[in-house]
Amino acid sequence: MACGDTSESVASYQMYDTSFTYGITHNGATSNVQLFAKDLCVAGTDDLGTSAVDSQVAGAAGAFNTTEQSVVYAQSLHEKMYPASTTKILTSYIACLYGNLDDYYTVSANAVDQASDSSVIDLKEGDVISLRDLLYGLMLRSGNDAAVAIAEGISGDVETFATLMNSTAKSLGATNSNFITPNGLHDENHYTTVYDMYLILNAAMSNEQFYTIFTASTYTASYTSGGEAKTQEWKTTNQYITGNVNTPSGFTILGGKTGTTGAAGYCLVLLSENEDHDKIISIVFNADCRSNLYLLMNEILSNYCL
Repeated sequence: MACGDTSESVASYQMYDTSFTYGITHNGATSNVQLFAKDLCVAGTDDLGTSAVDSQVAGAAGAFNTTEQSVVYAQSLHEKMYPASTTKILTSYIACLYGNLDDYYTVSANAVDQASDSSVIDLKEGDVISLRDLLYGLMLRSGNDAAVAIAEGISGDVETFATLMNSTAKSLGATNSNFITPNGLHDENHYTTVYDMYLILNAAMSNEQFYTIFTASTYTASYTSGGEAKTQEWKTTNQYITGNVNTPSGFTILGGKTGTTGAAGYCLVLLSENEDHDKIISIVFNADCRSNLYLLMNEILSNYCL
């Protein structure tokens, strides 16, 4: 009704009937409509716990007890950060949602056109490989070539896949992010936040196929290259699982994804379980070196997540 239209009395507006449509009862309680953040760790803008750890070594970090639905550590949770290869968490999740892991893709010239120092699984143009194998190569070996092959297989091209990445992220509440590539190679307009990455991984964990891949430590891929069978074995880059970094007492590391670029610094998105069997998502972005990345992660887990 226009502001100047008085053809309907204000008194005829059925407040209770209308509010019930949105799940609000007469006493203010909700009815059958589920609140968006019902099962989420809800975070404000204040930092939490930073004075007790070496927070200065990283640009942002957070820890979330997903079992108790609580934020236990907060450091610039909503600040814009470059995610580097932790982007591949979203890429993998989307592939599990929209792809058939048993489908085979033919690798394009575009997918293998990576810089000489790029992290790859050494795909060749014309290779025929399953989406399942690509996903393990993506998450364990952080293959940038695998990321492009997945994007092209799911959406036809990287640009269309990026649109799907952004719509999926926003549907999860990750509204302070923008994704340009499926692999996280640096772009000024490719960014996220610690809290948005928590939202993405938290949702992805409910997908059984994603969870199986995300928590794997090794995988043997078999595919066709140059018309011949080829086998590769991939191992995780997670330093906790490889044993290069000691896991804090009381924790079991379930899975994680690393990421590093010059602009993003050293990044880690980690899933662990404490001695009470609470699931913990902990994230460090933009650490100044690899050793300090794990130093801060250890401090966060030991001080706030037991």
